[in-house]
Formats: sequence, C-alpha cells, structure tokens
Amino acid sequence: MVEQDTIRLLRECDAGIQMGISSIQDVLGAVRSQRLKTILTDCRTQHDKLGTELQSMLDQYGDEGKSPNPIAKGMSKMKTGMKLGLEETDATVADLITDGCNMGVKSLNRYLNQYKAADEPSKDIAKRLINLEEKLAVDIRSYL
Repeated sequence: MVEQDTIRLLRECDAGIQMGISSIQDVLGAVRSQRLKTILTDCRTQHDKLGTELQSMLDQYGDEGKSPNPIAKGMSKMKTGMKLGLEETDATVADLITDGCNMGVKSLNRYLNQYKAADEPSKDIAKRLINLEEKLAVDIRSYL
C-alpha cells in the first residue's frame, strides 16, 4: 500500500510540474514587465529542479511518471489563448497563472489526502510543490 500510494502521489506531482512549466511557457511571450518575467522564469526553473528530483524518485520505482491530462492541458491552452488574444497584459498573465496555481494547490492537497500511505519523501515533494505554487500566486498579486 505504501509503495502504491507513493507512486500515485509522485505521478500526480509529475503531471502538476509539467502543467506548471507548460503554463508558464504559454504566457511568457506576453509578459511586459521584466520583474514579472523574472518571477515566472525563476519559478519555471524551480519546477524543473523539482521535476528532476521527482523523476529520480520515480526511476527508483521503475515508473515513468504521468503526463498532464490532455483535456485539462488543452483547455488551459485554449483559455490562455483566448484571454491573451483579448487583452495581452501583465494583469491577464497574472490572472491566468494565479488560477493555475490555485487549481494546482487544490489538486495536490486532494492527492496528499487521498494517498495518505505515501512515504515521507514523496509527501515532502508534494508539499514543496504546493509551497512553490502558493508563493508564485503571492509573488504576482501586484500584477492583478
């Protein structure tokens, strides 16, 4: 049970990290403020580092991880394209990223509760990812 919950939690974190990186990439071209661009780029780098650490944990279990749900990813891309098409501003970027962070935090907390038997290192990765998403949402509030 521990190993199953651990792998499942790590997979969900993997999908969340990929979704976060993809979302940041989708909006970077529309960012006007150098400070906002730096915040987003730094956060993407932190996601990458956490993803590398997570992948090594998945490798120990012989698991390839999980890609984001294609429907969720497609809907996110569509929403981003439509919103930025109407108004390409830093406020729009901050709004989109904040929504994504909030959804990520909500999902990751649900998975932490669902996979209670997961080992502590995998729970730690999930918590660090939650903290990363929460911090990003706070850091970009001034652009809303």
